[in-house]
Amino acid sequence: MDVLSDVVAVTRTGRSRSAHVRWHAPWRQEFSSVPGSAGFQVVLQGSCWLLSPEAEPVQLAAGDVVFLPHGSGHTLADNPATPVTAPACGPDDHQLSGTYASDIVDRSGDDGPVTVVLCGAYQLDSFRTHPLLLTLSDLIHLPAQAGCHPELSAAVQLLAAEAENPRLGTGAAVPALLDVLLLYMLRIWFNRQSSLGNTTGWAAALNDPPVTAALHAIHRNPASPWTVAKLAAEAGLSRAPFARRFALLIGQPPLGYLTWWRMTTAARLLRTSKAPLRSIAAQVGYTSEFAFANAFKRTYGSAPGKYRRSS
Repeated sequence: MDVLSDVVAVTRTGRSRSAHVRWHAPWRQEFSSVPGSAGFQVVLQGSCWLLSPEAEPVQLAAGDVVFLPHGSGHTLADNPATPVTAPACGPDDHQLSGTYASDIVDRSGDDGPVTVVLCGAYQLDSFRTHPLLLTLSDLIHLPAQAGCHPELSAAVQLLAAEAENPRLGTGAAVPALLDVLLLYMLRIWFNRQSSLGNTTGWAAALNDPPVTAALHAIHRNPASPWTVAKLAAEAGLSRAPFARRFALLIGQPPLGYLTWWRMTTAARLLRTSKAPLRSIAAQVGYTSEFAFANAFKRTYGSAPGKYRRSS
């Protein structure tokens, strides 16, 4: 797997939640901040305004996608001047927390223009959020510009078709399409940062061949007895220049990131598998179960077995 796919697979927990909502103007819907999640809004029909406490109002049109990687609170409305017409939505709102978008929820208003939005959230592991995701802006707007993001547009169209006309298999199709949507949103954002010429951070790292080669090596085989010299060889650089370059872009030394990734992978295996501790220790590079348990406890504050039971 490549680094971005790995990050999404490890950080995501549970299933995404979404709802297909039809609003009739006038309307104004507040969405509460939801820590430990990443939210999204996809305008399928009509137009609306996105209102955020820390940004100017943004007008959205059909096909526009808004990604909120840190679950920030925000508001959608037919007009910035429209007063609140419904209670704020949150994770306990049953109409907006289904496991997939099938039933169309009709919300407030009269007989004014109709806006249809696919809204929802991805649940994240708030304790082990990958540093790549921490670099994202609070709000990412991806407008539906003709020909700019064909893959994203195709995913939106497929989601709209499944949401508007549920059929056999919709329960499996929508979560899979939402995963594709998440990857496309992240890919577009990182490509945009690269085009702006950003020279530090994860956006630059994923476009830097030597650092990317080292990251792929770590993600491909975290159990390997990596040293800085071996990772530098993967990157095609000498040891000292590689270590400086990696730390500048990633924000921590190569072996620091290696340990972080090993512990993150171990936590995922403990949560999602019944593999014995000896096997998990070997998969993340520890020949001794005792050494693995000590390293895990230093990171998570509890022994691997206790962590597994509590998860």
